Amino acid sequence: MKVAIAADHGGWPLKSTVLAAVRAAGHEPIDLGTHSADPVDYPDYAAAAARAVQRGEVERAIVLCGSGVGAAVVANKVRGVRAGVCHDVYSAHQGVEHDDVNVLALGARVVGASLAEELVRAFLGARFTGEERHRRRLAKVQALEEDRS
Repeated sequence: MKVAIAADHGGWPLKSTVLAAVRAAGHEPIDLGTHSADPVDYPDYAAAAARAVQRGEVERAIVLCGSGVGAAVVANKVRGVRAGVCHDVYSAHQGVEHDDVNVLALGARVVGASLAEELVRAFLGARFTGEERHRRRLAKVQALEEDRS
């Protein structure tokens, strides 16, 4: 699958590890920047990755910032995107399996390279179960999205 990868300057130190982990898992990373440690605004990069998911250019995305929180907040503002900050392996796969999460947000100041590799593998290896209870709950999330004013 194609996977968008985007980071601000806080996430940049971990981005090369994530790109390599996506490739190692047999997927095609699409690098949306940033390309240096120079300060940039995280909304620009997280939004680019989320929009790539929204437009169907990629199936999933991984966004990085210092904590993962800001990138997740931005990604979740894009209709059709469900982003989760995951700093443990269980959440990285369970978010996909139960909540159909399509964007993984990571904090480069929170997780190290080895854990990031495990998180990427768990996220990309997971599939939405499609169980009735999960479909019902996802429909409620989507209804909330439609109510945005």
